Amino acid sequence: MAAIFSQSEYSRYIKRKWAALLAFTGIFFAVSLLSISVGSSMIPVTEIIRALFGAGSPQSSAIIWNVRMPRIAAGISVGIALAMAGCVMQNVLRNPLASASTLGVLQGASFGAAFAIVYFGAGIQIPFSSAVSITNPSMVVIFAFLGGVASTAVILALARAGGLTPSSMILAGVALGALFTGATALVLYFADDVVVATIVYWTFGSLGRAGWNEIAVIFFLAFAAFLFFIFNRWNYNAMESGAHTAKSLGVSVDSLIIVSMIVCALISSAAVAFVGTINFIGLIAPHIARKFTGNDYRFLIPCSALMGAVLLLSADIVSRMLIAPVILPIGAITSFLGAPLFLYMIVKRGSVS
Repeated sequence: MAAIFSQSEYSRYIKRKWAALLAFTGIFFAVSLLSISVGSSMIPVTEIIRALFGAGSPQSSAIIWNVRMPRIAAGISVGIALAMAGCVMQNVLRNPLASASTLGVLQGASFGAAFAIVYFGAGIQIPFSSAVSITNPSMVVIFAFLGGVASTAVILALARAGGLTPSSMILAGVALGALFTGATALVLYFADDVVVATIVYWTFGSLGRAGWNEIAVIFFLAFAAFLFFIFNRWNYNAMESGAHTAKSLGVSVDSLIIVSMIVCALISSAAVAFVGTINFIGLIAPHIARKFTGNDYRFLIPCSALMGAVLLLSADIVSRMLIAPVILPIGAITSFLGAPLFLYMIVKRGSVS
């Protein structure tokens, strides 16, 4: 990078990237505060700040800490995980439409989670309730991960054996998504009616069902993945020039692709296991961030992560406020947001090749 620009030009380049990162950070905090504030009971920002420091009224403190903070923490963790996964997938697969939702990873993870809940006792009915509680989160995550990795392995195998173009890779992802959706339907067909109803609702996506333990798992995995991605930021930059150029620069391309895809499948699957299927965040967030940071992965990865959190929190605000007090499925909101952009990208490019 420094060899392309003069020292003064490179300095201005870096300042612009840092300015973009600071702007994304400011937007993230603003949307987070807005998400805490809005709801059936509106809370002023000044009261939020007092409650966060332990000086708020008992009523507002209870609403913030017991109701809204878990939801917001889940939205931040899941948004970061899905956005980073999409950002890295688009790099290593050389496909601008790659994400966990378009490659069948989320559908595979949903199948694995549903299978664990129905047949391995990972979910049981709560007494005097129509809900099913996840009693063995680790098993759900493991099965969701296996489902997500299965889809990832098929995509990588097809890419290596058949030389898939970027457009046919997306078609393969659509086919895998349909396959896993059908498999999930078969699993639910033989399940108890109450469990079926609950899992169907779960697949719509909701940030309200994740408790602090589940949020901690998602956040830990997302943070570990972030460290891995940042550690390989220069390798991803090299990959932008093509696999052959990256190999000439000393990058172990094959290992980087495989390990990166496994990490992406892990964090996407963990998110799905606890909050349900949430589409298109991994597709939209990196493209928005890329408009301001370019393809410099030193800045694109953290900006994509922040934008993923912003988009998911914004979708959650819409889901809670559109026809309040009814809370709409957040997966439906993100699909309404992402599908038009997906179509726009296809039409704009003519063909994704």
